[in-house]
Amino acid sequence: MDEVKAQVVLFDGFDPLDAIGPYEALTAGGVQVELASAEGAREVPAGLGLLALRATARLDPGLDLVVVPGAAARNEDEIFGLLSAAAGTIGPALEERTAILATVCGGSLVLAMAGLIGGRNATTNHLGLDALGSMGVNAHRVRIVDDGDLVTAAGVSSGVDLGLYLLEREVGARKALEVEELFAHERRGTVWSAA
Repeated sequence: MDEVKAQVVLFDGFDPLDAIGPYEALTAGGVQVELASAEGAREVPAGLGLLALRATARLDPGLDLVVVPGAAARNEDEIFGLLSAAAGTIGPALEERTAILATVCGGSLVLAMAGLIGGRNATTNHLGLDALGSMGVNAHRVRIVDDGDLVTAAGVSSGVDLGLYLLEREVGARKALEVEELFAHERRGTVWSAA
């Protein structure tokens, strides 16, 4: 790809680290990244009242890459409520897409709840693997799953690893290594690939 364009999609209750990890890694690697929401430009509150980020664009499924984070809440019921609400707003916007979809943590549950990844290979936080499997997804207990145009990462701390993996895959290994060095971060964990 010449110039990679990406969005990180925010929704009410998103987990900030899920969104910022890949955003920072991709941006540092020269990818044009913007924060977006299904509704367009707006202040989007993170889960647990942690902070709010400003989405500057409407979700564009025609870009090269769309990253969907998970949610932050006090308990499992609240998390699934936030993810379900996100599936209702983000899912319809992604039905007709050309973008590679990437997720961190519960972001894969958002896509599964929206009916977008049934029969596909994916991962999520270890606490959500059974739920992901119950939605018809082949759930893998690994750090990152590369299923072609769907790349998913496990728990919240895997967002930076996801960003670095996507940089290596879409921009090149040299750029990914430069960003690893810049961040003083070494990728870890298993990458499962359908290829």
